[in-house]
Amino acid sequence: MRDAAIHARGLRKSFGATQVLDGVDLTVPAGSLLALLGPNGSGKTTTVRILATLLAPDGGTAAVGGHDVVREGAAVRRSIGLTAQHATVDDLLTGKENLELFAGLYHLGRRAARRRAAELLDRFDLTTAADRLAGTYSGGMRRRLDLAASMVAAPRILFLDEPTTGLDPRSRAELWTVIRELLASGTTILLTTQYLEEADRLADRIAVIHGGRIVADDAPAALKHQMGSERLTLRLARPEDVSRAGAALSAGAEDGTGIRLDADTREVALAVHDPDHLRRTLDLLHREGITVEQADLRTPTLDDVFFELTEAAA
Repeated sequence: MRDAAIHARGLRKSFGATQVLDGVDLTVPAGSLLALLGPNGSGKTTTVRILATLLAPDGGTAAVGGHDVVREGAAVRRSIGLTAQHATVDDLLTGKENLELFAGLYHLGRRAARRRAAELLDRFDLTTAADRLAGTYSGGMRRRLDLAASMVAAPRILFLDEPTTGLDPRSRAELWTVIRELLASGTTILLTTQYLEEADRLADRIAVIHGGRIVADDAPAALKHQMGSERLTLRLARPEDVSRAGAALSAGAEDGTGIRLDADTREVALAVHDPDHLRRTLDLLHREGITVEQADLRTPTLDDVFFELTEAAA
C-alpha cells in the first residue's frame, strides 16, 4: 500500500524445527499506531526483529518506510527507532551522556549531540535527572530514557516491543502520555504489548497474532463489537451444572461460539446480541433445570476478544 509506513506479506521464520512465523500479514498506515497482541511465543518479537532488520525472514516480503527490509536494510535502519523489551541504556553513564553517546553513533557533531540530548531530556521530563547515573533511575525513568534514545535521529517509524512491561501503573501511564505525543507529532508506531488495556487506549488498530499467524486485525471497537453487543456472565448454583449449561447453550446458540466455562467459579460467559437473546438464554437454562444465582451484563472488553480469538485459533 502506497500510504503504508509498514507493509508485510507472508512473513515466515523458523528456528530449527520450530516455526515461529507462518505467513504474517501486516499493514500500518503512516501516522498511526498498530498494537500487536499475542500470547508468549506467538511471534510478536520475531516480527518486530524482522521489520527492524535484526533478523532475516525465511520467506515473504516486508517494506518499512518504503524500503525492503532485506535488500535495503541500511535505508530501513535510517528511518526507524527501536525500543526493545529490555532497556539498553548504560547504567554507568548519566542520562545526558547516554543520549550524547547515541547521538554520536548517528554521526551528529558534538554541538548537535548536546543540543539533541537537551531537547530529548526536556521532552521526556528527564532534565532534572540529566546528570544522574542511569543506574540510579527508577524503572519508569529508565524506560523514558530508553525511548528518548530511540528518538535521537527523529525517526518517522518507531518499534516499541513491550515498552511498559514491569512498570508500576503510574510509570505506565506516564509512558502512555509520551507515546500519545509521539503519535500526535506524526510518528508511525508498531507496539507489542502484554497489556490489553494499553492496546485499547493507544491503538488505532489491533492485530492479534497466534501460532505465527495474524488471526484478527481491526479497530479496537470493531473487535469488541464482534463479541456481541453485551457480554453476559452467569454464576450457577452447582459446579456440575456448568458443563450442562455449556452443552445446552452451544446447541441453542445462534453461532455456536463465544461461550466460556469455568467450573471453579461456577461461571458461564457468552455474548448476547439483544434483549431477546438474553431472555432466550435464561429461559433455556430454566427449562434444563439449571439454577442461576447471579447474572452480570456488561460491554465486551479486549480480554474477551483476546481469549475468544486465541482459543478459537488453538
